[in-house]
Amino acid sequence: MKKRLGDILKFVVFLGIGIFFIYWFLLKLDAEQKAAIWQSFLSAKWGWVLVVMAVSIISHFFRALRWRLLFKPLDHYPTLNNTFGAVMVTYLANLAVPRLGEVMRCAMLRTSEKIPMEKSIGTVFTERIIDMLMFALIVLLGFLLMFSSVKDFIYDSLSQKFSSLPTLATLAVIAILLLAALFVIYKLFHDKLMKFGIYRRLFELLQGCVDGVKSILHLGTKSTILFLIYSLIIYYLYIAGGWIILEAFSDTMHLGFQTAFVIYLFGSVGMMISQGGLGAYPVLVWQALALYGIGETTGLACGWLLWSSQQVIVLIVGLAYLVYFSLLKKKKVQE
Repeated sequence: MKKRLGDILKFVVFLGIGIFFIYWFLLKLDAEQKAAIWQSFLSAKWGWVLVVMAVSIISHFFRALRWRLLFKPLDHYPTLNNTFGAVMVTYLANLAVPRLGEVMRCAMLRTSEKIPMEKSIGTVFTERIIDMLMFALIVLLGFLLMFSSVKDFIYDSLSQKFSSLPTLATLAVIAILLLAALFVIYKLFHDKLMKFGIYRRLFELLQGCVDGVKSILHLGTKSTILFLIYSLIIYYLYIAGGWIILEAFSDTMHLGFQTAFVIYLFGSVGMMISQGGLGAYPVLVWQALALYGIGETTGLACGWLLWSSQQVIVLIVGLAYLVYFSLLKKKKVQE
């Protein structure tokens, strides 16, 4: 009962954040601005939007291929169709309740492939760890590639709120000292700190990350290489979707892959803070484009088209597979 109430609360909070973003920005726009955004939608080259949809579904396909590899050490070999369907149901369910999809996709494989839930959940946990590490790597890479513009953007934003800011060198020294202090604390007081719940949970999370990465190495050389290749393809396609949508607007056609990189980073934050990125994702895409001099009208139109094209694929294919798994379950019950 408590878990169900918790899921409902998460849904309300994340959905509320998304609705708040929509309301807040609609409130800021006058009738002329709203008309301009609508005109941007109408003038967009919709052929490129279809390409974004195709790229989106291909990325989900490669995610299914990658997830399927994790079952090999467990001596289970689910079909690609059922694995892909379970992935699509995951995204569909996560639109309703955060993280509900992780449980749903394990349930789909239990129904279609008779794979125990506890085994599937273990593979999902491993996959999430890899995704978290990949995203951290992309953020770091993005920061290094765009260090100058990101540094200026952050510094200018903070300088508007604070009269004086420490230099970059000072911040670097502080960061190094903090890391050194944390390392010393870990070495000297680890056993004592394990008595505290927060520290223990953080340590277990880090240990789980290490174990998850190690488990990839147990796939065998060929499968491990394939897993890494699939991971790179998945994230390249995520970024490529933003690159392609830039071609849909005359004001953004001149922008390249670096801009798409920034769009992905900003958009990912939007997916985290609101239900399915509702409201927040388009706004943050606009903010990313603002770094390159793109106005609010085109920025918001671009953000909404990119977000909605991805969600349409999830709704159509996810619902189709949800019906497929329901019919499959009914058939197995009758047998």
